[in-house]
Amino acid sequence: MTTQSDLQRAVERVGQTLELEGIPRMPARVFAYVLTCSQESYSARDLAEGLEVSPAAISGAVRYLTDNRLVVRERAPRSRGDLYRLVDGDVWATIMRARVPLVDQIRSGVEDAIAILERRPDHEVGLGLARLRETRDFFAFVEADLGEMLERWAKWKAER
Repeated sequence: MTTQSDLQRAVERVGQTLELEGIPRMPARVFAYVLTCSQESYSARDLAEGLEVSPAAISGAVRYLTDNRLVVRERAPRSRGDLYRLVDGDVWATIMRARVPLVDQIRSGVEDAIAILERRPDHEVGLGLARLRETRDFFAFVEADLGEMLERWAKWKAER
């Protein structure tokens, strides 16, 4: 992108932010494009042209995004191609709800590790065991509060 429009700069800014949060670069850019631009859905060609990248780059990016439930793939009407769009409704609340199993999986794995380390003498595992317990407690807190947080979000959004 040689001379960037405001829209292109906004897409790149959001993409960079998502990349800092651990989303790979191209999926972050594609998600930022879908989030920022005003179309309802996008073909792979739309995405490639809008981001000025190859169709191959788009293919891998949308696979990552659909696998991680950040975008939805659907068949284009009267076409053999696919269209990509954000999940229906409140995209961020939907993404957070989809992360509940991951939070539970992390907490469960940490609990398993705690059970293993609790069999060892304290002087061998003291600080590590304390960190794992705090990690377990944090994810239990997040898991317990996530439902309430999403309800508070819906209410806050409705009142705005």
